[in-house]
Amino acid sequence: MRTRILTALALAVVLFGVLLLGPAWSVRALFGLFIAAGAWEWSAFMSTAPRAARVGFVLLVALLAVAAHRWLADTAGFALLMELSVLWWIAALLWLLLRPQRAGAVAVAVAGLFALVPTWVALTRMVELWPHGAQWALFVMALAFAADTGAFFAGSAFGRVKLAPQISPGKTWEGVIGGMLLAAAVAVAGGRWFGVPLDRFVPLCLAAAAFSVVGDLTESMFKRASGLKDSGRLFPGHGGVLDRIDSVLACTPVICAGLLWLGVAA
Repeated sequence: MRTRILTALALAVVLFGVLLLGPAWSVRALFGLFIAAGAWEWSAFMSTAPRAARVGFVLLVALLAVAAHRWLADTAGFALLMELSVLWWIAALLWLLLRPQRAGAVAVAVAGLFALVPTWVALTRMVELWPHGAQWALFVMALAFAADTGAFFAGSAFGRVKLAPQISPGKTWEGVIGGMLLAAAVAVAGGRWFGVPLDRFVPLCLAAAAFSVVGDLTESMFKRASGLKDSGRLFPGHGGVLDRIDSVLACTPVICAGLLWLGVAA
């Protein structure tokens, strides 16, 4: 636990420093590094893929991310990308419910593109174009991490009823409830900070927090299908990059699509 906390604090310092003090290119580079590392780890879920194919997958993610950032620069294009990403996460939920044991290499690769590319585009767009964009990016990550952290501690203390025993035996419904409560507190604080009406903002944040659980379970499904315990070992106490950002991947497009619909963002 001590290692886990120290690693989280170090990551928080880096994120706050780059987002609040660094130039725009450093933000793109930082998020790009996370997404590229996540793409490399995701490629390991394609268990039969040779090393060259894994490198090719990382390059494809990077190429599509840059292309989407450039070609979907207007509000309509960005909204379409976020809506398609939300639809993918709804499909991922159905995948978890109906066929969690099946994860072919091609399907896993396509899933990775839909998960990784929109998140990089969304987070960089926030910082570059939105008023208080760096703060919005930090809020989205804080919301996802709150749902994850609340679930971890509530599940450890009170967990009894398994959430998805075939996919992730350690997760419980009590943990989900704890995560949603902490996410609700972060949503209220965020709504007051940004001046967004709480009656619409809090339900949106709770929906995003719920999808963050889907992101976590989706990664667990792919890890289980490929025989991996952790996606990597980059972060002591946490595992790999995907083990840290899986919830952010699903949370981000839901928040963005909702804020666009509410007219808060463009």
